[in-house]
Amino acid sequence: MKLHWQILIALALAVLAGLFTPQLIALSGIDVTAVYQFFGSLFLNALKMIIVPLIISSIIVGVGSIKQDGSFARMGGKTFFYYVCTSAIAIVIGLVMVTIFQPGLINGVPAREILGLHASTADVTAQVGQASSASITDIFLRMIPTNVVHAAAHGQMLGLIFFSLLFGFFLAQLQGASKSTMKDFFEAVFEIMMRITDLIMRFAPIGVFALVAKVVAVSGLDVFIPLAKFFFVVLGALLIHMFVVMPLLLKIFARVHAARHIRAMSPAMLTAFSTSSSSATLPLTLECIQERAGVSNRTSSFVLPLGATINMDGTALYECVAALFIAQAYGLALGFGEQFTVVVLALMTSIGVAGVPAASLVAITIILAAMGLPLEGIGLILAVDRLLDMCRTAVNVFSDSCGAVIIARSEGEQTKLT
Repeated sequence: MKLHWQILIALALAVLAGLFTPQLIALSGIDVTAVYQFFGSLFLNALKMIIVPLIISSIIVGVGSIKQDGSFARMGGKTFFYYVCTSAIAIVIGLVMVTIFQPGLINGVPAREILGLHASTADVTAQVGQASSASITDIFLRMIPTNVVHAAAHGQMLGLIFFSLLFGFFLAQLQGASKSTMKDFFEAVFEIMMRITDLIMRFAPIGVFALVAKVVAVSGLDVFIPLAKFFFVVLGALLIHMFVVMPLLLKIFARVHAARHIRAMSPAMLTAFSTSSSSATLPLTLECIQERAGVSNRTSSFVLPLGATINMDGTALYECVAALFIAQAYGLALGFGEQFTVVVLALMTSIGVAGVPAASLVAITIILAAMGLPLEGIGLILAVDRLLDMCRTAVNVFSDSCGAVIIARSEGEQTKLT
């Protein structure tokens, strides 16, 4: 059975178990909520365990595999710049939406108690204060750690990501045996981490069951009110990015009408929506962009595979909204510095862990850990994650295709859409 079906079944069973927990406690005499807490904590600890080796190996392998020869240097620079800019725009849209609609608040009151989050606002505020700073200069200083091992041990992700980017960049410039040795090593580490991540995600249904059942047992069905607000905020932000921002970019930089491009890419977008996988949709995306949009094989075969790996507009947007939703639920008023940190981490992690199973879950774990926020809210987000995953994957693929058209036009190509 597919993992998402297992999670949905676990969610339904968790709601029932949570509603009947008082009767279970009365019959057995066992504190069932403590059992839920135990298994939920095991799942969250497993996610924390993989953060450092996964983020280091994935970024080094990804950046180290980029070609350094001159043939694609110009196109590669344009493509990377496009992907960074569109992901940053998506994150800002998510930031604005979550700030305006505040899904973590119910009638102006933090949803911490409704969601069954145990940590107090004061404790979380203290943790965030230790992990972050309102000073922009401090944020950039933390990007260059004095000790990489210390940064890894204390969850200072900005410094760790920056070091990994540098390491991967200069790895790609090595020659001969030293390059192949180092590349093979980190590819092996990355493959091992992928397998460990896959193993942990096999236990996700149990973790989701335990986390959600505990919350429903404590708070009842009221827990789904803030989750519904969170769902529609993410969905609204994705729709704005897809139907407002991307059409504007197509019109301004490629002189292409968005409606024609959407019609050309509709098979790929529908496939992305149904499979929730940019990589699985890649062959169809290539076919649509070449046959229906008229982009050359030279451009599309470079831009689209790279986009399926690192361009995750929808995922980056989702990460930002999820992190700020959890912060709001704890009653935290994040300053500009903390919000900027979330934006930078969402951008970097959407690139760095995009190819791993349950990429958004891993990325949100990294952001929360870096910000000093508890991870207990992640299990609740999984309740609406599947449908949002389908939506954000369609946005990812659409952004990739828009990038192929824009890069093609910048290279002087004429497409069927112009």
